[in-house]
Amino acid sequence: MSSIDDNKRTVLRYFELLTRNDVAGLMAIYDESMTLHVSGNTLTSGSYSKTQLAELAGLVVDVFPTGLVLKVAGMVAEDDRVAAEVESRGIHVSGRQYQNNYHFLITVRDGRIVECREYMDTEHVTDVICGGKRPAQS
Repeated sequence: MSSIDDNKRTVLRYFELLTRNDVAGLMAIYDESMTLHVSGNTLTSGSYSKTQLAELAGLVVDVFPTGLVLKVAGMVAEDDRVAAEVESRGIHVSGRQYQNNYHFLITVRDGRIVECREYMDTEHVTDVICGGKRPAQS
């Protein structure tokens, strides 16, 4: 088995852990230097360290009480990077349906996730997850 195949398996495991909201499993799969970069200009956009992700992970249950399902639609990999197309589905605490399509670029080293770049429909995030609120203009 190639390291590319191992990296793809790690990414599949990552989305399984996210779907189960398995915080301990996520912290174990994250490298100590893990950084998540969330694209756009929403209330959830920005860069997050492993420590910050540990603090935020439990909030998913608050926002999606019945869970958020993440399904990998496709992946390609090269060297230590895996690109994944992912679909999400869940009921937001407001009662609204949340469905989004994502592209993730994930860097994996030695079976652990070092960096994740997340791209999605930011208008849908603002509309449903952020209740239409946007960051203050600077």
